[in-house]
Amino acid sequence: MNARLPDSVAALTPRDLPRLTQARVPLTRAIEVRNEFGDTHTISIPAERDLTVYVDKRELVTLMTLGGHPEWLVLGYLLNQRLVASAEEIDSITVDWDVGAASVKTRHGIDRIEERTAKRVVTTGCGQGSVFGALMDDVDKIQLPEGAVLRQSELYGVVETIRQMQSTYKAAGSVHGCALFRGAELLSFVEDVGRHNAVDSIAGWMALQDPVDMVGADKVFYTTGRLTSEMVIKAAQMGVPVVVSRSGITQMGLEVAQRVGLCAIGRATNKRFLCFTHPQRLLMDAVPPRLA
Repeated sequence: MNARLPDSVAALTPRDLPRLTQARVPLTRAIEVRNEFGDTHTISIPAERDLTVYVDKRELVTLMTLGGHPEWLVLGYLLNQRLVASAEEIDSITVDWDVGAASVKTRHGIDRIEERTAKRVVTTGCGQGSVFGALMDDVDKIQLPEGAVLRQSELYGVVETIRQMQSTYKAAGSVHGCALFRGAELLSFVEDVGRHNAVDSIAGWMALQDPVDMVGADKVFYTTGRLTSEMVIKAAQMGVPVVVSRSGITQMGLEVAQRVGLCAIGRATNKRFLCFTHPQRLLMDAVPPRLA
């Protein structure tokens, strides 16, 4: 992927990143089922568990999650809800699966947290995702890099990498996956019971990396889920100018992508895809032959 990165980056000082636990739980569970012939056999199903998030001892939200990367999920959720602006605002995130809780300690508190979390919008996310405040707030303030493009050959590489992944979905089904790429290079892959959780986890992972390396201009975001307004807004907030999905796009997702300059590509399987918005970001360097 070719992108015009910022001409200069401010001199970096050592980052004061949050302290994180590394809470881990099994992602699948074996159960016995009976098929249409009356035969009994064992299969795996994804785990699903509740994680209640407390911020400075104040209960904020309960997330239903697979539990693969709960610390990334909580950090990304706070970032994508615009409750914090950076990972440095968080002192620690402690996840305790014995009680199903994540305790977040901020460095200086969250300004007007009661007011900012008073309005909740239930979204189309699996398991009913939600966002605080008006869904479209600050959308027009998002500025994605004009020069960023993705090559068609790189798009095919993204799709093929996802196809070959050994994943919870292949083992047990019923989960969504999200991934961050640089061109066709896989940087991070997360699965969860809802695509909104998976994108939040990617956002949390990004916030913990070197900020120069994680400039979104040369990145591509992939999701197995449909491109709703929530997914498009979150990707744009991460600074990523191209989003790819194996599913389709909603009307509101289309409108938001058009407004912010994001290239939305859907129904991407094998060598097929549909570019819904801003096709100037897609460099057609690997056009397949037409079938007679």
